[in-house]
Amino acid sequence: MSERKVLNKYYPPDFDPSKIPKLKLPKDRQYVVRLMAPFNMRCKTCGEYIYKGKKFNARKETVQNESYLGLPIFRFYIKCTRCLAEITFKTDPENTDYTMEHGATRNFQAEKLLEEEEKRVQKEREDEELNNPMKVLENRTKDSKLEMEVLENLQELKDLNQRQAHVDFEAMLRQHRLSEEERQRQEQEEDERETAALVEESRKRRLLEDSDSEEDTTPTQPQPALRPNPTAILDETPKAKRKAESWERSVGALGSRPQLSGLVVKKTGLDSIIRRGRAPPLPGAMKNGQAAGPAPQMPSTSSLSQLGVYSDSEDSSGSN
Repeated sequence: MSERKVLNKYYPPDFDPSKIPKLKLPKDRQYVVRLMAPFNMRCKTCGEYIYKGKKFNARKETVQNESYLGLPIFRFYIKCTRCLAEITFKTDPENTDYTMEHGATRNFQAEKLLEEEEKRVQKEREDEELNNPMKVLENRTKDSKLEMEVLENLQELKDLNQRQAHVDFEAMLRQHRLSEEERQRQEQEEDERETAALVEESRKRRLLEDSDSEEDTTPTQPQPALRPNPTAILDETPKAKRKAESWERSVGALGSRPQLSGLVVKKTGLDSIIRRGRAPPLPGAMKNGQAAGPAPQMPSTSSLSQLGVYSDSEDSSGSN
């Protein structure tokens, strides 16, 4: 069974590679590659910032008539993410970096140049010291003098500050301690006042709750029942008289008419006895100490006669 992915190619015995025609491609042909921005840059057209690491689909070409130690230099074309302006930069194999060419400015370029200058000066000094021992001694003397000057300037600045400041550090520390103690004392007093206020409030609340509970639990004293006064009948006599007088006034007004005056009849004490539910004893009713039977019922009377009975009963009660 043959392999699915064949890596070896079959070359027939009569294969001649010189007979394969070569493609005639231009030397400055371009390829589309995927790359990231090698440094921070800012577009000159719209001012958009393009940060390091932003991915682009760039066109790549080989720079003609430029090389470094036989290494080709490549140029890349990208477009701004905002205004689509074309930006170009190329490789710098001498400094192992990239060089901005057109369409944008590189950020932090001044800082980069300063670092490069420092590195160049340091490298030149090392080369001189390597070949010239006297140069080493001169450089060391210069460094020691520079260090002494720096120390002298620093001491002068310290003396100047001390003369102009006149600061008593002990007094400052003492004042700080006093202020700290005062602050702690004030905080303690405030805490004590708050605690006393809370205790007083809780005591008042407890007293109020106790008083409310005592009022709720105290039973009400029962009112003694009023006993009937035996002499209350005597006190009712003036009331009976007043009722009789009012009845007389009403009856007098009623008796002024001849057709109604005949209906009002003065009842005797018999009617009052009948109203109370007792009948007078008949002659012969009591015989041999035995009570007679119940009294016969009286026939019903009219409403006007009942009014007369009411007046007679009050008159009789008043006379009694």
